[in-house]
Amino acid sequence: MSKIKKITKESNIAEIVNEHPEVVEVLTAFGLHCVGCFASAFDTIGEGAQIHGMIDEEIDEMIKEANKVLRRRDS
Repeated sequence: MSKIKKITKESNIAEIVNEHPEVVEVLTAFGLHCVGCFASAFDTIGEGAQIHGMIDEEIDEMIKEANKVLRRRDS
C-alpha cells in the first residue's frame, strides 16, 4: 500500500518517483527534470521546482496535475 496519498510542496521528489512513477510524466512536462537526479533524494517538490526557476503558480499547477494522476490511479 502506498504511503503517499497526496503530493505537496513538501513531498520528497525521490519518494514520489519511487512510489508513483506514473507522475514522472507530469513533473517533467512542467520542467522538473531532476526526477532522476541524485539531488531528488534530498529535495522536495517545492525546492526542486524553485531551483528550476518555477514560480509559485506553476508549482501549484504541477502539484494539482500530479495529484489528478494519483486520484485517477486510485479510482
